[in-house]
Amino acid sequence: MWSGAPSMSTNNLSYNEQGGGAEPAVELGQESTPTASGSTAAAGLFSTDFKKNEDLKEMLESNKESLKLEAMKRIVGLIAKGKNASELFPAVVKNVASKNIELKKLVYVYLVRYAEEQQDLALLSISTFQRALKDPNQLIRASALRVLSSIRVPIIVPIMMLAIKEAATDLSPYVRKTAAHAIQKLYSLDPEQKEHLIEVIDKLLKDKSTLVAGSVVMAFEEVCPDRIDLIHKNYRKLCNLLVDVEEWGQVVIITMLTRYARTQFLSPWREVGCLGQVCSKAFYDSDVEKEKADSKPYMMDPDHRLLLRNTKPLLQSRNTAVSVLAQQGHSAAESRNALCTRTRTHLTERHQEVQYIVLQNIATMSIQRKGMFEPFLKSFYVRSTDATHIKTLKLEILTNLATEANISTILREFQTYVKSQDKQFAATTIQAIGRCATNISEITDTCLNGLVLLLSNRDETVVAECVVVIKKLLQTQPSQHSDIIKHMAKLLDNITVPMARASILWLIGEYCERVPKIAPDVLRKVAKSFTSEEDIVKLQTLNLAAKLYLTNSKQTKLLTQYILNLGKYDQNYDIRDRTRFLRQLIVPNEKSGALSKYAKRILLASKPAPVLESAFKDRDRFQLGTLSHTLNAKASGYLELSDWPTVAPDQSVRNVEVMEPQSLERQPSTRGSDLFAYHLLVLLCSDSDDAKEKKRPKPKLDSVSSHSKASSSSDNTASSGSESEEDTDSDSEPEQKKKKKLSSKPQVRQILSFALNCGCKMCLCVTAFQVSSPVFVPPKSHELLHRMSGKGLAVSYHFPRQPCAYSHRMVSVQLTLTNGRDQPLEDICVGEAGPPGIAIHRFATIERLQPEASITVSMGIDFNDSTQAANFQLCTKTDQFSVSIQPAVGELLMPVTMTEQDFLKEQGQLTGMNESSVTITIAPDSMSSQPVGRKVVSVANMGVVPSSQNSIHRFAAKTVSSGSLVLSSVVLQEASTAKLVVNTEKTVLGSVLLRELKTALSQG
Repeated sequence: MWSGAPSMSTNNLSYNEQGGGAEPAVELGQESTPTASGSTAAAGLFSTDFKKNEDLKEMLESNKESLKLEAMKRIVGLIAKGKNASELFPAVVKNVASKNIELKKLVYVYLVRYAEEQQDLALLSISTFQRALKDPNQLIRASALRVLSSIRVPIIVPIMMLAIKEAATDLSPYVRKTAAHAIQKLYSLDPEQKEHLIEVIDKLLKDKSTLVAGSVVMAFEEVCPDRIDLIHKNYRKLCNLLVDVEEWGQVVIITMLTRYARTQFLSPWREVGCLGQVCSKAFYDSDVEKEKADSKPYMMDPDHRLLLRNTKPLLQSRNTAVSVLAQQGHSAAESRNALCTRTRTHLTERHQEVQYIVLQNIATMSIQRKGMFEPFLKSFYVRSTDATHIKTLKLEILTNLATEANISTILREFQTYVKSQDKQFAATTIQAIGRCATNISEITDTCLNGLVLLLSNRDETVVAECVVVIKKLLQTQPSQHSDIIKHMAKLLDNITVPMARASILWLIGEYCERVPKIAPDVLRKVAKSFTSEEDIVKLQTLNLAAKLYLTNSKQTKLLTQYILNLGKYDQNYDIRDRTRFLRQLIVPNEKSGALSKYAKRILLASKPAPVLESAFKDRDRFQLGTLSHTLNAKASGYLELSDWPTVAPDQSVRNVEVMEPQSLERQPSTRGSDLFAYHLLVLLCSDSDDAKEKKRPKPKLDSVSSHSKASSSSDNTASSGSESEEDTDSDSEPEQKKKKKLSSKPQVRQILSFALNCGCKMCLCVTAFQVSSPVFVPPKSHELLHRMSGKGLAVSYHFPRQPCAYSHRMVSVQLTLTNGRDQPLEDICVGEAGPPGIAIHRFATIERLQPEASITVSMGIDFNDSTQAANFQLCTKTDQFSVSIQPAVGELLMPVTMTEQDFLKEQGQLTGMNESSVTITIAPDSMSSQPVGRKVVSVANMGVVPSSQNSIHRFAAKTVSSGSLVLSSVVLQEASTAKLVVNTEKTVLGSVLLRELKTALSQG
């Protein structure tokens, strides 16, 4: 034995020295002594991984793009396999600024995975992520935003908010989709940003891209699910986009639209004008006719029908979740929709997981809507291959669908199920038979006899369940079934299931007067085994002893005392308490008091028969298909469906005003046409020589100024108009002298002189640049209130592009009111206004407007530099009408005068996140100054900046509310292309303006 020890150690040493010998030791968890060979093996074990990571780091730090790309592919492969590659974060993040698109994509895939874990290192590259938000590649922009929103550090919340706002106006729908996903992350990081995020959600809800719809609705559900007002204007658009949205988005949108429908539409189950009900309530025939006249048949809202029509194709969706959600809306609106029911039954043939959810939904619906599923009864027959939980649900549905017409067929099925090898399923079938017997009184005796026959079954579980069910059925007709009670008493010796034994004892004790000879003998048998019985059997034994003591004390007095003595010292405190209570109740003594007199009335009182109900009876309070419905408990995040409204809400909230494209045709009678022709000279005279200037026709300044004065005076009252003209004339001379020094050209002097004589006396208080007159005023007006909706009152509005007389922060709006009635309108005024953040200066009340007469009034609106609609009520003496004015982004600007040097200086300060650019294609006939300038000033109220280059056109303006500069430049390039750039601190406004300018310039 001793001689074997050295050889063993020698063998171990030689084994460890072999290659890979350390691996079995590690796998088995053995401890090795700290020998030199062991340390070498251990070093060899870990040196491989260490070297592998070093190789990847060297490849990432090399100068060859191919090596970096190969390293990133290997790293992403490790992540896909579930390996931890977080230690490579410093080496990977260095390559985030790479010019290789493929490499940059892989780097962002890695950063999205580990940015939340390595927040400190990710913050070091925050500037790189911000620059990537301007990358020409949409995938890079989206990935940069995804990484930025994954950094869970409160300090960068303002940066994230700015990035989300800019991405929400991106030209790529993929980037806008990513912005919608980032909204949820930012809200979870800082809930105080809710109001700002709601503004972004409101803008994204108007997006017409199917790629964005699902994501923004998910953000809406996370941030502000109660803001139904945001859905009104977008409801019809979402319904029409529903079919083309991806499956995940369809699930989210249908869920949201279902909640919306429950608050905005009347219940489709509404039954009005039931003649039978009316006749039972009315006494006279005249009352019946009156009720009939008042009752109105249910008419489905067209928007509700639109939702059903667009979800109908989704009933056949390959995605089960989409199909189930689509079925909910149809089943709620059309109880006899055969297609919906057929689709739901077809889903029961899919995977077990799908079957389980669908069958739960059907089990809930089948309680109140049996007629929907009766034609498909055979679809719910149990198959031998079904799992137990699927069998149980099908059994539940068959029980709910049982009626007098089909009960014979269902009972034949149940007879087969009782013989099943699955004992749990067989016991559940017996419970189902008991429910059928309770619900349909005609078959109660048949079911009871069948259950009695099953008492001779060899399977103890089946017999025990039969005893429990029979006990419940006997409570309905105990006087007719004393033989069954006697038969069950004989089975007590063979049944060992506690619940079955307790049920037999309860039956004998409850009806002991009907079996006076058997009951004492049963008590004697149970007393022998009292100490070995289960607690539930002991409790029923005590009850049986107490009842027999009161009805047959001669034979059971000693047995009762014996059982009470056993129960007094039982280990279970419930049994001890029950024993003390029964002793004081049935055995009178000095301390028992008056309660013992009523012992017989207490213990032998008649009990109501139990009601056998479905386990799915109360689950209809949860929305079908949700986790709460499956668990039958309210889960976290569950949004309850509200009740159907009793009165139909206003349908007009979903009406969207269609803005017609503004006409750019020149009209010689309008002031805007003269100003347009005049300011085109400003654009051209900066590049022309003296010879060309002499040949160019001069504008008629007198006629232009007269037009401007006439229009300005018509906007206000006579007194205010005269005052403004006097102030303008008085201030024009010193300002003319200053401007004459700026240019030596006579035409430029005339131009600047005219700009100061246009009626504009407001100077910029925020910036050093003066406000100029509008280059072009769109003549087209927009309908604010149709005469049919306004009960004869028609209202239109347009933007005169003039400074507001009420406040320099407000946009001037002119309203034209026309009375189309036969009677005069009185007390026309502006009522309640909103939303918060938008200020409105109301026009003076119009006391009387004669028939077929029109009047033009002015009002001021502070849109707060946003395109959000200003909502207000237009009131008359008898009516109120809700209207809204939503401006184009170009109407939120005022043109400013600026030199080319000042423009370049300000543009240099508004770069980075404050700059938006895009390359566009322009028609060849529009590659000149006049078409470009005409299209720009028609879209936006901007001033023309003189340019020293023919290929560059610059425009400047400021926002009306905050006075922020807005600069735009169009750089003409070769091959009919041009680069459009917008610079402003208002990034959201700049992105919208860029989009509208791109659309206008791209048109022929």
